[in-house]
Amino acid sequence: MKRTVAGIAITWIRFAIFLIAACAGPVWAESGKVTHVTDGDTFWVRLAGGGKPVPVRIDGIDAPEICQAGGQAARAALASRVARRTVTLAVRRHDDYGRAVASVRVGGEDIAGWMVGQGHAWSYHYGREGGPYLKLQGQAQAARKGLFSDPHALAPRFFRKQHGSCHP
Repeated sequence: MKRTVAGIAITWIRFAIFLIAACAGPVWAESGKVTHVTDGDTFWVRLAGGGKPVPVRIDGIDAPEICQAGGQAARAALASRVARRTVTLAVRRHDDYGRAVASVRVGGEDIAGWMVGQGHAWSYHYGREGGPYLKLQGQAQAARKGLFSDPHALAPRFFRKQHGSCHP
């Protein structure tokens, strides 16, 4: 059977699409009860199966550092939505700090979207891309909600470059 360059290219494209689709889904999905809110994008959850609480970093957002302007308000906002409540997690990966990086839902509500839409977090930038919540961020900025009421609000990634982490 004679293979053409176009036929081989189509085979590789299909394989690449399969790999992307396979990797895009959650590593694991779980539910549990939030036991502690650390800051505007990190909390601890005791999984439904029991055991010690595990740290979770909300995927797709970057909230102000706890020592940064807006940091305490972001933590309070997240706590108002998730503290002592059952959350559903779709874990994508684990970060360098051992936290599960997950999309988070409470009663069907996307917590990351809510945080950005209320002006308590930025859509997390992936290189030059504005991240998954860029449209909500633009709406919050236009409405001057939360941290976006300050025209000089500094995204956490720039704050960390200038001041380092709030945690020693």
